[in-house]
Amino acid sequence: MAASKLRKSGLVELGELDSIIGYQLRRAQSAYFHSFSRRLGHHNITPGQFGLLVKIKNNPGISQTALARAEGIERSTLGEIIDRFDARDLVERRRHTEDARAYALHLTSQGREFLQQVTPEVSDNELEVTRNLNQEERNTLLALLKKLTI
Repeated sequence: MAASKLRKSGLVELGELDSIIGYQLRRAQSAYFHSFSRRLGHHNITPGQFGLLVKIKNNPGISQTALARAEGIERSTLGEIIDRFDARDLVERRRHTEDARAYALHLTSQGREFLQQVTPEVSDNELEVTRNLNQEERNTLLALLKKLTI
């Protein structure tokens, strides 16, 4: 398509960006986050926060340090997020049984209820975002993405 037609249609020529995986991943992530925000924004949760709550649910008593390491974020950043979860009564900190200096994280009953409520909406969002993929393509995409994070 000619450059003038691209500009008029609101599209731009991507050039080498069209074949750069990192660029396409960022675009896909942006589309996913936008869809997630539209669908779940009223719950005041982001995809990353949802992931943290699921990890706490599946690893009761996990230390903040271990969770920060698993998430690939700074402990101080995680601490701020946990403070917000605590203020919403979604997560509680307890003294770690093996290290009195550390906190063990647990979902509260409200946190478990919150996850039960939002998880179906997250699943619906997944279906919406991957609507152009058949099940085999979705499985392949998921497997390939997992390979990139090993």
